[in-house]
Amino acid sequence: MAIRIYNQSQINEMRKAGQLVAQAHAMLREYVVAGAVLLELDQRVEQFLRDHGATPSFKGHGGFPASTCISVNDVVCHGIPDKSRLSNGDIVSIDIGACLDGWHGDSCVTYAVGKLDSQSAKLMKVTEEAMWRGIAQARAGKTIGDIGAAMQEYTESQGFSVVREYTGHGIGRKMHETPPDVFNFGEWGKGLKLRAGMTLTIEPIVNIGSARTRLLRDGWTAKTADGSRSAQFEHQLAITTGDPEILTKL
Repeated sequence: MAIRIYNQSQINEMRKAGQLVAQAHAMLREYVVAGAVLLELDQRVEQFLRDHGATPSFKGHGGFPASTCISVNDVVCHGIPDKSRLSNGDIVSIDIGACLDGWHGDSCVTYAVGKLDSQSAKLMKVTEEAMWRGIAQARAGKTIGDIGAAMQEYTESQGFSVVREYTGHGIGRKMHETPPDVFNFGEWGKGLKLRAGMTLTIEPIVNIGSARTRLLRDGWTAKTADGSRSAQFEHQLAITTGDPEILTKL
Protein backbone atom coordinates (compact mmCIF):
# COMPACT_ATOMS: atom_id res chain seq x y z
CA MET A 1 0.00 0.00 0.00
CA ALA A 2 1.31 3.46 -0.90
CA ILE A 3 2.28 6.04 1.71
CA ARG A 4 -0.31 8.79 1.91
CA ILE A 5 0.94 12.34 1.38
CA TYR A 6 -1.35 15.15 2.55
CA ASN A 7 -1.40 18.77 1.44
CA GLN A 8 -1.44 21.68 3.87
CA SER A 9 -5.21 22.14 3.63
CA GLN A 10 -5.75 18.51 4.61
CA ILE A 11 -3.20 18.77 7.42
CA ASN A 12 -5.05 21.83 8.72
CA GLU A 13 -8.25 19.74 8.91
CA MET A 14 -6.36 16.99 10.71
CA ARG A 15 -5.02 19.56 13.16
CA LYS A 16 -8.60 20.41 14.22
CA ALA A 17 -9.08 16.80 15.32
CA GLY A 18 -5.67 16.81 17.00
CA GLN A 19 -6.43 19.99 18.88
CA LEU A 20 -9.71 18.53 20.12
CA VAL A 21 -7.81 15.52 21.48
CA ALA A 22 -5.38 17.88 23.22
CA GLN A 23 -8.31 19.79 24.72
CA ALA A 24 -9.84 16.52 25.93
CA HIS A 25 -6.60 15.72 27.77
CA ALA A 26 -6.56 19.21 29.29
CA MET A 27 -10.15 18.74 30.44
CA LEU A 28 -9.46 15.29 31.88
CA ARG A 29 -6.38 16.16 33.90
CA GLU A 30 -8.24 17.38 37.01
CA TYR A 31 -10.28 14.16 37.15
CA VAL A 32 -7.33 11.75 37.10
CA VAL A 33 -7.09 11.42 40.89
CA ALA A 34 -7.16 8.70 43.51
CA GLY A 35 -10.64 7.19 43.64
CA ALA A 36 -11.51 8.01 40.03
CA VAL A 37 -13.42 5.23 38.26
CA LEU A 38 -11.86 4.28 34.92
CA LEU A 39 -15.20 3.84 33.16
CA GLU A 40 -16.32 7.28 34.32
CA LEU A 41 -13.15 8.85 32.90
CA ASP A 42 -13.88 7.11 29.61
CA GLN A 43 -17.46 8.36 29.58
CA ARG A 44 -16.32 11.89 30.37
CA VAL A 45 -14.01 11.89 27.35
CA GLU A 46 -16.66 10.47 25.04
CA GLN A 47 -19.16 13.12 26.10
CA PHE A 48 -16.58 15.88 25.61
CA LEU A 49 -15.78 14.69 22.08
CA ARG A 50 -19.44 14.34 21.10
CA ASP A 51 -20.25 17.76 22.55
CA HIS A 52 -17.63 19.18 20.18
CA GLY A 53 -19.01 17.43 17.09
CA ALA A 54 -16.58 14.50 17.04
CA THR A 55 -16.82 10.77 17.60
CA PRO A 56 -14.35 8.59 19.55
CA SER A 57 -11.97 7.00 17.03
CA PHE A 58 -11.36 3.94 19.18
CA LYS A 59 -14.94 2.91 19.95
CA GLY A 60 -15.74 -0.05 17.74
CA HIS A 61 -12.35 0.13 15.99
CA GLY A 62 -11.56 -3.54 15.39
CA GLY A 63 -14.23 -4.30 17.99
CA PHE A 64 -12.67 -2.24 20.81
CA PRO A 65 -15.48 -1.65 23.34
CA ALA A 66 -14.55 1.75 24.81
CA SER A 67 -13.85 5.34 23.77
CA THR A 68 -10.40 5.51 25.34
CA CYS A 69 -7.58 3.12 26.18
CA ILE A 70 -6.81 3.43 29.89
CA SER A 71 -3.71 1.52 30.98
CA VAL A 72 -2.78 1.43 34.68
CA ASN A 73 0.67 0.56 36.09
CA ASP A 74 1.76 -2.71 34.41
CA VAL A 75 -0.71 -2.39 31.53
CA VAL A 76 1.36 -1.55 28.46
CA CYS A 77 -1.48 -0.39 26.21
CA HIS A 78 -5.08 -0.96 25.08
CA GLY A 79 -6.45 -1.22 28.62
CA ILE A 80 -10.25 -1.42 28.62
CA PRO A 81 -11.78 1.00 31.15
CA ASP A 82 -13.94 -0.72 33.74
CA LYS A 83 -15.33 0.03 37.21
CA SER A 84 -11.97 -0.23 38.97
CA ARG A 85 -10.59 2.88 40.70
CA LEU A 86 -7.26 4.66 40.61
CA SER A 87 -5.15 4.63 43.76
CA ASN A 88 -2.56 7.03 45.12
CA GLY A 89 0.82 6.22 43.55
CA ASP A 90 -0.60 4.76 40.34
CA ILE A 91 0.50 5.81 36.88
CA VAL A 92 -2.12 5.69 34.15
CA SER A 93 -1.72 6.10 30.40
CA ILE A 94 -4.84 7.49 28.72
CA ASP A 95 -4.96 7.26 24.93
CA ILE A 96 -7.59 9.43 23.23
CA GLY A 97 -8.61 9.39 19.57
CA ALA A 98 -11.17 11.68 17.92
CA CYS A 99 -12.70 11.71 14.45
CA LEU A 100 -13.81 15.22 13.43
CA ASP A 101 -15.27 15.86 9.98
CA GLY A 102 -13.67 12.66 8.71
CA TRP A 103 -10.16 13.34 10.06
CA HIS A 104 -8.51 11.60 13.02
CA GLY A 105 -6.52 12.93 15.96
CA ASP A 106 -4.63 10.68 18.40
CA SER A 107 -2.56 11.36 21.52
CA CYS A 108 -1.62 9.55 24.72
CA VAL A 109 -0.50 10.99 28.06
CA THR A 110 0.68 9.14 31.16
CA TYR A 111 -0.65 10.75 34.34
CA ALA A 112 0.66 10.50 37.88
CA VAL A 113 -1.99 9.76 40.51
CA GLY A 114 -0.94 11.48 43.71
CA LYS A 115 2.63 10.96 44.94
CA LEU A 116 4.79 8.56 42.94
CA ASP A 117 7.78 6.48 43.96
CA SER A 118 11.03 7.75 42.44
CA GLN A 119 11.33 4.97 39.85
CA SER A 120 7.82 5.57 38.47
CA ALA A 121 8.48 9.30 38.32
CA LYS A 122 11.70 8.65 36.39
CA LEU A 123 9.87 6.25 34.06
CA MET A 124 7.36 8.95 33.12
CA LYS A 125 10.07 11.56 32.59
CA VAL A 126 12.20 9.25 30.44
CA THR A 127 9.24 8.12 28.32
CA GLU A 128 8.17 11.68 27.55
CA GLU A 129 11.75 12.70 26.74
CA ALA A 130 12.09 9.66 24.45
CA MET A 131 9.02 10.86 22.55
CA TRP A 132 10.56 14.32 22.08
CA ARG A 133 13.82 12.79 20.90
CA GLY A 134 11.91 10.75 18.34
CA ILE A 135 9.97 13.81 17.23
CA ALA A 136 13.24 15.71 16.71
CA GLN A 137 14.20 13.14 14.04
CA ALA A 138 10.84 13.37 12.24
CA ARG A 139 11.63 15.51 9.21
CA ALA A 140 11.89 14.98 5.47
CA GLY A 141 15.01 13.06 4.46
CA LYS A 142 15.32 11.24 7.78
CA THR A 143 14.15 7.65 8.25
CA ILE A 144 11.79 5.66 10.44
CA GLY A 145 14.93 4.02 11.83
CA ASP A 146 16.26 7.41 12.95
CA ILE A 147 13.11 7.99 15.02
CA GLY A 148 13.29 4.55 16.62
CA ALA A 149 17.04 4.68 17.23
CA ALA A 150 16.79 8.03 19.00
CA MET A 151 14.08 6.73 21.33
CA GLN A 152 15.69 3.35 21.97
CA GLU A 153 19.18 4.65 22.67
CA TYR A 154 17.99 7.25 25.15
CA THR A 155 15.58 4.87 26.91
CA GLU A 156 18.15 2.12 27.31
CA SER A 157 20.79 4.61 28.49
CA GLN A 158 18.42 5.37 31.38
CA GLY A 159 18.10 1.70 32.33
CA PHE A 160 14.66 1.08 30.85
CA SER A 161 13.39 -0.90 27.85
CA VAL A 162 11.21 -0.05 24.84
CA VAL A 163 8.27 -2.23 23.84
CA ARG A 164 8.66 -3.82 20.39
CA GLU A 165 5.19 -5.17 19.55
CA TYR A 166 3.24 -1.91 19.53
CA THR A 167 4.15 1.01 17.29
CA GLY A 168 3.24 4.42 16.03
CA HIS A 169 1.43 4.59 12.72
CA GLY A 170 0.26 6.68 9.82
CA ILE A 171 -2.97 8.58 10.44
CA GLY A 172 -5.40 10.73 8.49
CA ARG A 173 -8.74 9.70 7.04
CA LYS A 174 -8.25 6.41 8.87
CA MET A 175 -7.16 5.90 12.44
CA HIS A 176 -4.35 3.56 11.40
CA GLU A 177 -2.85 4.09 7.97
CA THR A 178 0.00 1.65 7.37
CA PRO A 179 2.55 1.90 6.05
CA PRO A 180 4.29 3.50 7.82
CA ASP A 181 4.75 1.63 11.08
CA VAL A 182 6.71 3.91 13.40
CA PHE A 183 8.83 1.61 15.55
CA ASN A 184 10.03 2.54 19.03
CA PHE A 185 13.43 1.00 18.24
CA GLY A 186 15.63 1.00 15.16
CA GLU A 187 18.93 1.63 13.43
CA TRP A 188 20.16 5.02 12.28
CA GLY A 189 19.60 5.59 8.57
CA LYS A 190 17.52 2.43 8.12
CA GLY A 191 13.92 1.97 7.10
CA LEU A 192 11.42 4.09 5.19
CA LYS A 193 12.57 7.57 4.24
CA LEU A 194 10.31 10.35 5.52
CA ARG A 195 8.69 12.78 3.08
CA ALA A 196 6.98 16.13 3.63
CA GLY A 197 3.22 15.65 3.91
CA MET A 198 3.35 12.34 5.74
CA THR A 199 1.28 12.34 8.94
CA LEU A 200 2.02 9.89 11.72
CA THR A 201 2.13 9.23 15.44
CA ILE A 202 5.22 8.82 17.59
CA GLU A 203 4.35 6.90 20.73
CA PRO A 204 7.12 5.23 22.74
CA ILE A 205 6.03 2.68 25.32
CA VAL A 206 8.69 2.19 27.96
CA ASN A 207 8.95 -0.47 30.67
CA ILE A 208 10.89 -0.38 33.93
CA GLY A 209 11.84 -4.03 33.46
CA SER A 210 11.88 -6.32 30.44
CA ALA A 211 10.49 -5.18 27.07
CA ARG A 212 8.45 -8.39 26.86
CA THR A 213 4.66 -8.19 27.00
CA ARG A 214 1.74 -10.59 27.35
CA LEU A 215 -1.79 -10.28 25.95
CA LEU A 216 -4.77 -10.97 28.22
CA ARG A 217 -7.70 -13.17 27.25
CA ASP A 218 -9.82 -10.16 26.28
CA GLY A 219 -7.65 -9.89 23.18
CA TRP A 220 -6.81 -6.23 23.84
CA THR A 221 -5.12 -5.60 27.17
CA ALA A 222 -1.34 -5.92 26.97
CA LYS A 223 0.70 -6.13 30.17
CA THR A 224 4.39 -6.29 30.94
CA ALA A 225 5.51 -9.93 31.13
CA ASP A 226 7.37 -9.33 34.38
CA GLY A 227 4.76 -7.16 36.11
CA SER A 228 6.89 -4.01 35.99
CA ARG A 229 5.34 -0.62 35.29
CA SER A 230 4.97 0.85 31.82
CA ALA A 231 4.40 4.38 30.49
CA GLN A 232 3.43 5.85 27.13
CA PHE A 233 3.43 9.29 25.57
CA GLU A 234 2.19 10.06 22.06
CA HIS A 235 1.87 13.00 19.70
CA GLN A 236 0.55 13.15 16.16
CA LEU A 237 2.55 15.17 13.67
CA ALA A 238 3.01 16.16 10.05
CA ILE A 239 6.41 15.81 8.39
CA THR A 240 7.90 18.95 6.81
CA THR A 241 11.32 19.88 5.43
CA GLY A 242 12.00 21.55 8.79
CA ASP A 243 10.64 20.90 12.26
CA PRO A 244 7.55 18.69 12.27
CA GLU A 245 4.12 20.22 12.85
CA ILE A 246 2.80 18.73 16.08
CA LEU A 247 -0.95 18.44 15.57
CA THR A 248 -1.92 17.34 19.10
CA LYS A 249 -0.10 20.01 21.11
CA LEU A 250 -2.16 22.88 22.49
